Amino acid sequence: MEDATLPSGDRVPMIVRYADVRALLMSPAASRNLREPGLPRMARGPFLDDDPAALVNQDPPEHTRYRRITHATFTPRNIERWRARTAAIAGELIDAAGQEFDLVADYALPLPARVICEVLGVPIDRYEQFLGWTELFLATNEAREEARAEGMAAFIAYTGELIEQHRAEPGDDLIDLLIAARDGGDGLSEDELVNMVFTLILAGHETTASMIARGTFRLLCHPAQYAELAARPGLLEPAVEEILRHEAPGSNGMLRRLTADVEISAGELPAGSVVLPNLYAADHDPHVFEDPLRFDVHRFAGASPTPHLAFGHGPHYCLGANLARMELQEAFRALVTRLPGLSAQEDLAAVRWAEGFVHRPVRLLVKAG
Repeated sequence: MEDATLPSGDRVPMIVRYADVRALLMSPAASRNLREPGLPRMARGPFLDDDPAALVNQDPPEHTRYRRITHATFTPRNIERWRARTAAIAGELIDAAGQEFDLVADYALPLPARVICEVLGVPIDRYEQFLGWTELFLATNEAREEARAEGMAAFIAYTGELIEQHRAEPGDDLIDLLIAARDGGDGLSEDELVNMVFTLILAGHETTASMIARGTFRLLCHPAQYAELAARPGLLEPAVEEILRHEAPGSNGMLRRLTADVEISAGELPAGSVVLPNLYAADHDPHVFEDPLRFDVHRFAGASPTPHLAFGHGPHYCLGANLARMELQEAFRALVTRLPGLSAQEDLAAVRWAEGFVHRPVRLLVKAG
């Protein structure tokens, strides 16, 4: 355990060992209610932590009810409906990119944006607009605090309009499934529904784009492993799990406020503490993952590998994990099968990385080969 300085400037204890992070994420004492005045904040200004209707900020029993209503919407069977279309979009983007292109701008960003538009039923002509909102909202520097507040308000207002459009003209998109989701006679409130769609657009776009960019960067750092995936596409699923372990979640995790004393390997964390369980650090714990800094597409190919924590653990395990996995599998499948000779067109050690809540290359110049 060590102290970490957040983008807001606040300092909090950071939990880094796999066993401690996993136990903390399972603990009923680890609350996501961070709205009391004076508590440490991830960023200054409006942020996802502020909204009590957001699933990620709820504790039982509200959280339990919310998950129970929405769980069936995100089953592997439901998500499989969009696999073929995701693969087709990936192929279209690669075909349009040409021989030399920026993998971030021409592939990693537009692929999940187009997929989430189709999955949710968002008009594709709004893509550029919600791309701008997402970038504003995930910025962590104080200079953009006012703009972030305005962007968040506009983003949420548009989400409400989108839901109303789906009510007026229902179909079978993910928004329609969420509108219809029930546990007995209980459904999502309007605020909960707006927040779920808002979070899906936010997470389904930027965090997945980050993983495509970071994963491709890592594979280009290991060209022999990229070539092996091109020759053996059957390794793609375990390779995606290694990308998730090695690269995810693109940020250091989300804060927790302790409502009771919690014992971890480094000692006791007192009630009232706000702590940061670092998922990235946990997935690089040498007590759990042999030679954890080594990137190895075979790591998850064996029998019963230790699960990574890229999607979290416990009650707040990522609801959209099945959707994210499917998108990543098809994104990398398209790359290695259509562009088996893909190579970097710049010094990978000099690649510039974006600053903000999600960490990814600003650009990644590549050649089809």
